[in-house]
Amino acid sequence: MAIDIKSSESCEYACISLGEVMLRLDPGEGRAHTARQFTAWEGGGEYNVARGLRRCFGLKTGVVTALADNPVGRLVEDFIMQGGVDTDLIEWVDYDGIGRTVRNGLNFTERGFGIRGAVGCPDRGNTAASQLKVGDINWEEIFGKRGVQWFHTGGIYAALSETTPDVVLEAVKCAKKHGTIVSYDLNYRPSLWKDFGGLAKCQEVNREIAKYVDVMIGNEEDFTACLGFEVEGVDENISHIPVEAFKTMISSAIKEFPNFKATATTLRAVKTATVNDWAAMAWHDGVFYESIKFPGLEILDRVGGGDSFASGLIYGFLTENDPQEAVDYGCVHGALAMTTPGDTTMASLKEVQKIKAGGGARVDR
Repeated sequence: MAIDIKSSESCEYACISLGEVMLRLDPGEGRAHTARQFTAWEGGGEYNVARGLRRCFGLKTGVVTALADNPVGRLVEDFIMQGGVDTDLIEWVDYDGIGRTVRNGLNFTERGFGIRGAVGCPDRGNTAASQLKVGDINWEEIFGKRGVQWFHTGGIYAALSETTPDVVLEAVKCAKKHGTIVSYDLNYRPSLWKDFGGLAKCQEVNREIAKYVDVMIGNEEDFTACLGFEVEGVDENISHIPVEAFKTMISSAIKEFPNFKATATTLRAVKTATVNDWAAMAWHDGVFYESIKFPGLEILDRVGGGDSFASGLIYGFLTENDPQEAVDYGCVHGALAMTTPGDTTMASLKEVQKIKAGGGARVDR
């Protein structure tokens, strides 16, 4: 057995995620600053993982978050329900009518094309999820009574406010107490930490949280910025990390954090916004596992690709408890998610399994 995971029979949920869920406004093939109409989706780094596990992989999941109780919040709730994620754990906050005290997050996101990269313009200050504090969530009820096999959260939520790092710590400590596996996606966002203590605060927060993490997820920038592990040999022009350099970095990380049962990263070389080389790697018990590789992957919308990798990785551990299967599921699911618009997956388990087994893109009729 790769990781000691609680049985599905003993838990109500396969996975619970903690994070903010925003309303994404997508100008499609256009630009946010010249758009006359937007397509609405829901999305959020931590939530997308729970959504992928439910919508693509068919596992019962829920999201712990908070929303202002107004039409925008109810629209986000409707999107969450369409994805099949349990909404019982959402905290609803009274709305003051203008958003002075609380509001819901918005995210204007362009997909990018060719030489023009994807651009995100989040509008998420003073949101309900960012105002959660210790004691607001009954974690004992979730982990101790209802039961959860796997808990997922990440560095985006931890960076939202001065209170959210403590909420994350409260959650991961309770999850560990009750034998729930904890995964954490470092997901470094400089804009979130800029007015919140910068890089020093980022490392202080993430290094404390890392003490309670079983499965750490992140790319080379994440491990460097959030945990302080320097990597040499990275070509910043193509956002690519040599495999051997990553192995060296992870070897350092697991020496300092022996609680890590597994780590995982996506390996992306950006040729253009619409053509990337895409692969992944995982580490478990002293062994590195390289995924299926997708050189020259054509991308429609890259946002959420890493989150879909994480949900496929978790699915592989939950169902087969095999690091090689897990990293392959994650890599394929992430690749498929980037062939469709929106933050969240539109792939099916059948499609993932077909590509994972070497299937091609011929028409299915």
